[in-house]
Amino acid sequence: MKIVILQGSPNKAGSTSILTEAFTEGAREAGHEVVRFDLADLSIRPCTGCVACGYEGPCVQKDDNQKVRKAILAADMVVFATPLYYYGMSAQLKTVVDRFCAYNSSITRKHMKSALLVVAWNSDDWTFDALESHYQTLVRYLDLEDCGMILGRGCGSPSMTRHSRYPEMARALGRGL
Repeated sequence: MKIVILQGSPNKAGSTSILTEAFTEGAREAGHEVVRFDLADLSIRPCTGCVACGYEGPCVQKDDNQKVRKAILAADMVVFATPLYYYGMSAQLKTVVDRFCAYNSSITRKHMKSALLVVAWNSDDWTFDALESHYQTLVRYLDLEDCGMILGRGCGSPSMTRHSRYPEMARALGRGL
């Protein structure tokens, strides 16, 4: 299976990256091909809402999102990886998700698999409610098959994350695909 990871943290050595790397190791051990995009390193502009794409055509913006789009449309699975920022996904990831509008139908027709990897400093039981709801809405809207969510509570620093159960959970999720 071809897997695309949309890693939305601007901190490449942070907690989100730790989960992303663990998931990648597990998926590769299981024989899957993994492509990772560190979105903060790419030049991707927000959707302008111009609808020149007709909701299923080329975007008028010529930026790095063309690489992301090509990879997603060649993949069998998309993994959304993000730190929790104000109870939602990072701006880097949200910008890419918003640009899905130019190829919603192509994603939907593929019936792709998906997963969510997320970390947060907070460990309250309601910490991920809004992001879980948003992710589940994306799964429903894009006709994705949810393969799981790793919700890393109390992962406020790389050290906290490394010493938590969440990296092994991410590895197991990747391995179990």
